[in-house]
Amino acid sequence: MARPRTFDRDHVLHVAERQFRSTGYNGTSVDDLSAVTGLGRGSLYAAFDGKHDVLLQSMQGYFARLGQVAPRVLAGPDEGALERLHAYLRRAVGGVPLAEDVPPADDRAAAACFAAKMALELGGSDPEVARLARDCFTVVTTAVADCLRAAQRHGDLDPDADPEDLALLLLTVVRGSDVVGASGHSPARLASVADSAFALLPRPRPA
Repeated sequence: MARPRTFDRDHVLHVAERQFRSTGYNGTSVDDLSAVTGLGRGSLYAAFDGKHDVLLQSMQGYFARLGQVAPRVLAGPDEGALERLHAYLRRAVGGVPLAEDVPPADDRAAAACFAAKMALELGGSDPEVARLARDCFTVVTTAVADCLRAAQRHGDLDPDADPEDLALLLLTVVRGSDVVGASGHSPARLASVADSAFALLPRPRPA
């Protein structure tokens, strides 16, 4: 008879995610995971198929949280869509994560997008990590594109602009802010960059 689990799987994956954020995949050992999760090596291997499986399941949890947070923050009536988007951009570049329950913003490198961090480290050699990272990016760009469409319907954006292209542009600005923010640029400077990107969104042409 199988022994029942004596740990909270979601908690284990959450603290593992924090460890991967802090030291990267290659910089994280099984002993590190054992220390932060409180599980012995044997228990980790019994619950997961090695360190790589812990990473993939942590990324799946991050993806699920993104899928809840981004649409909730950006969804709403067509009126006010641009204001919601602007606030979202400033929140994102300010070091406030796009998913919930991640490290605090005073550690900018640790609070950056988990999917982007893993994609940069492993995406070129690990198809599973690359796929999960793309899924995470798609969740965000879809929510942003839907918000942009709402602004178009309300007459606040050029109706001929491609919302998918604009959403990818804004995601690129946000993810780029993770890199330059981690290198020492101030939150105020990054907020200014977000404001500039927002200002470049194409407005309706004069009649």
